[in-house]
Amino acid sequence: MRSHKAQWRTAQAAVIFAALVGVFMIAATSNPEPSLSHVNVAIVSGDPAGNYYAVVARLAAEVQRRHGRVRNIASAGSMENIAQLDASRASCDAQFALVQDGLPWPQGASFQLVARLPNPESFIILGRDADRIHSVSDLRGLRVGIGPVGSGTNHVAREILAELAELDIVTSSQGMQEQLAMLARGDLDLGAMIIDPDAALISKAVRELKLQIVDFGVAAALAHRLPSAREGLIKAGHYDPVRGLPSRDKRVIEVDPLLIGNGCARGSSTQGLITALARVYPGLVSLNRERANLTTLAYAQAAQSYYDNQGPDRIGEYVPWLIDIMPTARWLQLIFVFSTLFAAQALWHRYRLWRLDARRVSIESGLQSLFGQGAVPDEVAAMVPEPRHRTAAAREELDRLIAAFELVAQRCRRQSESVLVPMGQEMFYRFQEGLIGRWLAALRTFRARLED
Repeated sequence: MRSHKAQWRTAQAAVIFAALVGVFMIAATSNPEPSLSHVNVAIVSGDPAGNYYAVVARLAAEVQRRHGRVRNIASAGSMENIAQLDASRASCDAQFALVQDGLPWPQGASFQLVARLPNPESFIILGRDADRIHSVSDLRGLRVGIGPVGSGTNHVAREILAELAELDIVTSSQGMQEQLAMLARGDLDLGAMIIDPDAALISKAVRELKLQIVDFGVAAALAHRLPSAREGLIKAGHYDPVRGLPSRDKRVIEVDPLLIGNGCARGSSTQGLITALARVYPGLVSLNRERANLTTLAYAQAAQSYYDNQGPDRIGEYVPWLIDIMPTARWLQLIFVFSTLFAAQALWHRYRLWRLDARRVSIESGLQSLFGQGAVPDEVAAMVPEPRHRTAAAREELDRLIAAFELVAQRCRRQSESVLVPMGQEMFYRFQEGLIGRWLAALRTFRARLED
């Protein structure tokens, strides 16, 4: 009974797996663009007037177009994003955050890297008379806005200004919009921000507010002191080629924006988010696949699988809950293991059948000494005993053959009920049982006739 139950469970698992494969194949042929309805996440971004908020807004629009949902959570900036994402590990109110590379991670935080965005951001300093600044010493005694508390701009600016402490620079913290207004009024001499150089905010500041960009002659030297930073360049006329804004090339410090997670999101949601992000940034996959990861954060497992395969797990696209249980690579490994087990099961089944058949044939060959060459069960059952059959040696040999057939019959029945027998292959054992049973019936009948 147990063996039949085990075979029934195996059959059920096979039917369920076949049904899942069928669903996948139907979905793959009927829906060329899989839905992202399983994506329902929250991303901590930044100031509503800033670049990070705009990036998440574009990402949310792409996810919504494919029936998913991304909640855009405003913040003061990268440092606040890190703190909020870390605090959300227990409640999972937020699963992702945009931050700039090179910031310190909280002690004990278990963040995961999801994506490095292709468009780097620039540390830009604006001012009404910024073109007159030609060296670091020209910053002496100036009033400099360094962005809101909790922003990446504030953190980086303080690190840079720590190298320039002897210049007596007066710093203050404001939101970006307020900082631009203070610059336009002359309440600040300079204002710092980390932003995409193509963002509408910086374009408006240069074109409409007539603010100028400080040329960091020592950008490379300062970038060397910051983790994951490098020198960048804004070309002359980038914002207005007709009026020549800026008037000359401006050297700035560049950093990469990162999308990180706190481990709350499911693997399918992470891959769905990367799929949408790759539509917003077409070079995203190749960048994360080819560039070395120097962030000190390991890629999330689902993200690493996405980049290694240069695309999402195909099963996860159509049956996302499957990769939440286990990644596609593990499913394939499991299928391979089961295939190997089934092949081994079939091979063992054939070997045991061969041994049973060989044993039966061996016993049948022992009948020749008693009944002659080519005797069959029906002939033996109807045969009249001869004097040579009534000897003690003949009777002993006959009893030995009956016992041997009984033993192989018991082995055949026991093996036919084993869970190692592939479903539907029991009939081969039944065939052997039938042959053995005919010989047992014939030999017992002949043995009884000897007694009569």
